[in-house]
Amino acid sequence: MEEPILIDQILDTYKIQLGSDFLKYRNHACRVYSLCALLHGKKQDHEKFAIAAAFHDLGIWVNNTFDYLEPSISLAKEWLAQHEKDELSAEISLMIDMHHKVSQYTGEFAKTVEVFRKADWIDLSFGTLNFGLSRKRFRELIQRFATKGFHRFLIRKTVQNFLKHPLRPLPMFRK
Repeated sequence: MEEPILIDQILDTYKIQLGSDFLKYRNHACRVYSLCALLHGKKQDHEKFAIAAAFHDLGIWVNNTFDYLEPSISLAKEWLAQHEKDELSAEISLMIDMHHKVSQYTGEFAKTVEVFRKADWIDLSFGTLNFGLSRKRFRELIQRFATKGFHRFLIRKTVQNFLKHPLRPLPMFRK
């Protein structure tokens, strides 16, 4: 499997905002990208998956919010415009917006959006949800891109957000 170089190029510009969480987020993005590649063999979509993976949670750090979907989409759109890839904006925006949807996504760009959604759920659930991916493959990804405390970070952020917004503790989830 190819190294997700594009993810590194994108995230290197956010090293200051990510701070000590840089490697945990970078590895999460690389795992999600790699899971997309495993679930969806079409190479022509790999660039889209890499871009979406780099940006999908980035608003947490750049905008200092746990209600991060819109900020993450805005960051992705800005990057796409700067790199003359506006034609990917709608699809990547949907990948980011729907990546925490709890049910199957069936709208526009369903194939790539659904693959991205499944990939993030696999990583978020630490492989408990696997959508047909073997535990062995997931363990290999964890060895290659260690979690570095990413899941503990998410639990801590969830608790903090619950204390601030008890009626809306998980604003990123979609039905």
